[in-house]
Amino acid sequence: MAFQHAALAAGRWREFSFVEQLAHVGSEVERALTWRAKGNVEYGRLAAARALELLDLTLDGAKGYPRLKEVARAREVLADDFFGENRYRSTDDAWRRYFGGFTWLARKGC
Repeated sequence: MAFQHAALAAGRWREFSFVEQLAHVGSEVERALTWRAKGNVEYGRLAAARALELLDLTLDGAKGYPRLKEVARAREVLADDFFGENRYRSTDDAWRRYFGGFTWLARKGC
């Protein structure tokens, strides 16, 4: 499998804390939302695919069931929003609120 984030997939991803990992995922989600809002569905999906890849890397290193469950659910809902029918009725604002918390914590050094 070819990774978009090859250096991260090679092991660097595990050096980040869980909060930092989800903040990075949030950056890709923000790019996906921005492109989608601009009407560029293809670039939005590419950014969403990168976010899913980072979530997969997080799942590979998830420690403890609660984290595993949360990350798996976020992955499922994100995939549904960008590649499915949005059955969960996700909104751009909801994604920003969810990942914004991780970004805030990462900036605080938590």
